[in-house]
Amino acid sequence: MPTLSDTAHGDAATVAEIVAGLLAPQAHTSPKYLYDSLGSRLFEAICELPEYYPTRTEAAIFARHGADIAGRIGVGATLIDLGAGNCAKAASLFPLLRPKQYVPIDISREFLNEAVSRLRQRFPDIAMTALALDLSGPFVLPAEVAARRRVFFYPGSSIGNFAPHEAIAFLRRVRENATADGGLLIGVDLIKDAAVLDAAYDDAIGVTAAFNLNMLRHLNHLIGSDFDVRQWRHVAFFHAEESRIEMHLEARTALTVRWPGGERHFARGERIHTEDSYKYTRDSFADLLAQAGFMADDVWTDAAGWFAVMHARAASA
Repeated sequence: MPTLSDTAHGDAATVAEIVAGLLAPQAHTSPKYLYDSLGSRLFEAICELPEYYPTRTEAAIFARHGADIAGRIGVGATLIDLGAGNCAKAASLFPLLRPKQYVPIDISREFLNEAVSRLRQRFPDIAMTALALDLSGPFVLPAEVAARRRVFFYPGSSIGNFAPHEAIAFLRRVRENATADGGLLIGVDLIKDAAVLDAAYDDAIGVTAAFNLNMLRHLNHLIGSDFDVRQWRHVAFFHAEESRIEMHLEARTALTVRWPGGERHFARGERIHTEDSYKYTRDSFADLLAQAGFMADDVWTDAAGWFAVMHARAASA
């Protein structure tokens, strides 16, 4: 069983944020803590699952409408990949977009650097500037990121991890870093049958469960806690009233989790809320973009209307 560690590897702000979430009446964590190096690899595996439709559906949209998307954006832009992960989605568009500079951003520094190292070998003519940043708070792009024609790329419906008011705040921060001649290319998961959604976030072989449970390992590393993964189970479901998938970790038995300077008792069945994934209609997301300072000017979907890729330009101030 894991034992209490006197050493917390997270910085003081990270430890404080995690501990505050664990001690809240409804315990919760930020979904960013799902993505340590192993978590990032597990998410790659999730994207290969038959139940997880967003990745393949979005890829089909890019394959079918790539030329139109490239025509809308134009070649030679500064392509800024938000939450880049393994950079594969952006790389698949390089032949069409031919960016002058590629700027992948991800919270997992080690995973990002490995991905960019491989990508530089494949595309030596594209300047690449990898940035390990936490995008959940204010951020300013450094001077080495070209200011001309900044196109922000946010695929995979990651925007759904934010509550709508948080999504607006996040997109406003993106807008602050955008240029008048820039824009946003974003993937949006659309509302559909709840059974399809439930299966996508609770697959038959348990990869998503492993992804969610791995966060407890990560928390042990960051705050020196003694979570025992075997004492928890993965729970995911669609909350129709809130139009969101919810992911939780549920205590299998009554237990106490300890960390240096604190502890929390969990009753059997008590949950830690780890992630949300909000679903939208085309119109509701276009309205959200407008509130953030962007104007949606094109949208591409699959035939079933399960997923959308939207392009928006930076609206005039």
